[in-house]
Amino acid sequence: MNGIQKETLRVRIISVGITCLAFVVFKPIGLDALGLMLYLHFLAIWLLGVGVCYVTEGVVTHILSIPTSLDKGVEYIIRRNLWFQLINTPLEALFICAYLHFPMSSIGASDPLTWKGILQAILLLAFCSFIIGLYWRYKFRTRFLALELEETRELNSRLQLLQKEAENSVEKYEDEKAGLVASIEHPDDIILTGSTNEKVMLSVSHLLYIEAVGNYVKVVHWLEGKVRSDMLRATSKQMEETLHAYPMIVRSHRAFIVNLGQVEHIVSKSGSMQLVMKYNHDAIPVSRSKVAAIKEIIKGILLY
Repeated sequence: MNGIQKETLRVRIISVGITCLAFVVFKPIGLDALGLMLYLHFLAIWLLGVGVCYVTEGVVTHILSIPTSLDKGVEYIIRRNLWFQLINTPLEALFICAYLHFPMSSIGASDPLTWKGILQAILLLAFCSFIIGLYWRYKFRTRFLALELEETRELNSRLQLLQKEAENSVEKYEDEKAGLVASIEHPDDIILTGSTNEKVMLSVSHLLYIEAVGNYVKVVHWLEGKVRSDMLRATSKQMEETLHAYPMIVRSHRAFIVNLGQVEHIVSKSGSMQLVMKYNHDAIPVSRSKVAAIKEIIKGILLY
């Protein structure tokens, strides 16, 4: 059992225990008729509740295809937990009422396994889930944001190392252009073309980002000591295919392709991410579906 599984089990045990205690204290669905016997059934209801939680976990993960993930941000986790509660609350109520049906029927008490009894159980469970959810949401949000901040610091430190390598490459390229070294060709020179006669020739290491603007793309790059923007009649998909051989150039958003070697620093907040570019300090958005992939790319490239 790994750390996440142990943490999940601990949360389930505590949450279900508090909910069962609420049943003992408030005694809905005529539970006061059980008297002291209710305390004997407390452990069974508790274990049943934990089991139902894992059934719900399976439904959310495998049927609804919403797996547990800490890489998709706080909002994703909150949304997943909401789905969990919407499914788990009526299931818990149904199973608890079904279990209590037998001991309460044996003493002639009112049957909890009715629409009225299940509804009462759902209302109490929903109230408990709301209170408990507020606590866990605050606790895990604080922890997640701390981990996110630490990860952002690590990514920025890796980017700084990458930028040093990129600056050395640029300096060598400028020397070549000036004729200070023997080579006059550079493997990173590339020509971007559109559907018309426009074209942009640049060094890939000088590319900042490409933005889709209607039927055009805006190519933002560093040229002769300043940031330049050129428009080409093309799609971002065409640009992505042209630059696919360069692992540092990735799609961060449906409208943006970014050169990670020209990212000055990363800004991360509540699961969202922005890439702040060098020279012009433009903030390029990263869609939630691309966050994890870009993190892995930055870490992976710097390992070589």
